[in-house]
Amino acid sequence: MADIQTHTLSTDGFASKSQVGDFTLDVDALGDDGPTPNQVLVADYASCFLPAFRVGGQQTGNDDLGKIQIDAEADLDDDDDLSAIRFDIYVEADLDDETLADITERAEGICHVHAALREGLHADITVHGGADIQG
Repeated sequence: MADIQTHTLSTDGFASKSQVGDFTLDVDALGDDGPTPNQVLVADYASCFLPAFRVGGQQTGNDDLGKIQIDAEADLDDDDDLSAIRFDIYVEADLDDETLADITERAEGICHVHAALREGLHADITVHGGADIQG
């Protein structure tokens, strides 16, 4: 049996509804009735990288990073394929650049989405420590 199973249905047009366990995800290739597949991939990447970043913090003895926010952006080529992804990571904890780089490197090794993407599409990551994150 597979480790992950999803079921995706499109009754017409370019929108689909995916069932992932108990969760439903609406995706629309045109972006009218939900995020596009590329938008979902970028959000999924950031959603995977954030907890990996926290684990990287724990591995370096920085258990309390406070709030973390990832602002992700991506570029599309002429065929609407992802050509670049960038993360700006804002970390509430005020850590030096060397520590943040170490945590980032560890997170890259932990994040499963990072490992699944072709190397040329790995996020270009900038981390900002001591950030005042609202929300």
